[in-house]
Amino acid sequence: MGKKILVQRRGRGTSQFRAASHKRKGSIKYRKITKIEYTDEIIIGSVKDIVHDPGRGAPVAIILFQDGLKKVILPSEGLRVGQTIEYGAGSSVVIGNTMPLQAIPDGSPVFNLELTPGDGGRLIRASGGYATILGRDKGKVTLQLPSGEMKEVPQRCRATIGIVAGGGRTEKPFVKAGNKHYLKKAKGHYYPRVRGVAMNAVSHPHGGGAHQSPPRATTVSRHAQPGRKVGLIAARRSGRRRGKK
Repeated sequence: MGKKILVQRRGRGTSQFRAASHKRKGSIKYRKITKIEYTDEIIIGSVKDIVHDPGRGAPVAIILFQDGLKKVILPSEGLRVGQTIEYGAGSSVVIGNTMPLQAIPDGSPVFNLELTPGDGGRLIRASGGYATILGRDKGKVTLQLPSGEMKEVPQRCRATIGIVAGGGRTEKPFVKAGNKHYLKKAKGHYYPRVRGVAMNAVSHPHGGGAHQSPPRATTVSRHAQPGRKVGLIAARRSGRRRGKK
């Protein structure tokens, strides 16, 4: 009968390959958008605790707002327990406050950026990340992302002033394979990842042979059957790009 190869087993989504999402602290999103956030009124919240969130590089902060709402947010570098934060266009331009981009001055570092007003924050959520506001024109704000890419978003989108907490995390080496194991386990990633060409022919489509090389092309169709869908899936191109003659 044989057995399922690793690619097929991962596709089933059993507990061995599933992320422990039940340990997460919650969805890291902004409050539901209201008209108050575009007026001079502000919503005040207090930082009750800053905790570790398994599977996330940055810590998270538990905020209790004055209206009784409790939220889990992404904190900025320097935020501390007991500090108050403000929501709304009338907020002061201070690290940790959240407001629409239209109220944030040019040159300010921001993170947890919305792409459409009210989506709760989509971009720049990794530890140590931030974008810089470059300018604005015709209801759009231009930002430089951590990758260097320029992006325009509506000025009514919200963002938090500052840099995501937990910066410098990637500068510390793992040292031991066990540390990398626990990181990957929290994220639901398979580790260690063995190369397909190092496996037997029955274990992987790239396995077997007299030496370690794929026995067939590594590009594969988007509609390939389970177990064959490994390598460069639906690649637009492959191989070395040759110069024009």
